[in-house]
Amino acid sequence: MYMMSMKHVAASEVRETFAETLNRVAYQGERVVMHRRGKPVAALVSLEDLATLEALENEQDLAAARKALREKGSVPLEKLKAELGL
Repeated sequence: MYMMSMKHVAASEVRETFAETLNRVAYQGERVVMHRRGKPVAALVSLEDLATLEALENEQDLAAARKALREKGSVPLEKLKAELGL
């Protein structure tokens, strides 16, 4: 894994230097937070960072689902289908 750094820039600057910014994100692992009127509005991250974020979200979703099952108990398949409109 390469070293992660984060840079804050105006969205207009990213627009003017998009190819260079994209290369820094893709090949150097830099994270770029874009600002509009001084407020952060979006970020550019590498695919590796995105995959890590999605894996973390999936783990949290699975943990929440397991907790809900423990709290509610099992639900018959037909009842679940009816609740979901299937």
